[in-house]
Amino acid sequence: MNRNDIKAKQAEGAIFDTHVIANPTDTKEWIVFFKKEAGRSYFLVDEREEVESFAHLDTLIETLRELGLKNAEIHF
Repeated sequence: MNRNDIKAKQAEGAIFDTHVIANPTDTKEWIVFFKKEAGRSYFLVDEREEVESFAHLDTLIETLRELGLKNAEIHF
């Protein structure tokens, strides 16, 4: 799910369980995983539909705030 989709869903009242996890392909980076109702789940993706990864948690948290997300679980 890209950033615009997340903002639109938030505006519609959708609630996401947001999880920050280590990137399985590069454990020095972080990715965002969303769980939604009915067992659906999504990753935060960029314009090319590739999973976005973040080298620094500060940058990731700033991105989550920009998207209007209030809570996230961080999994080490």
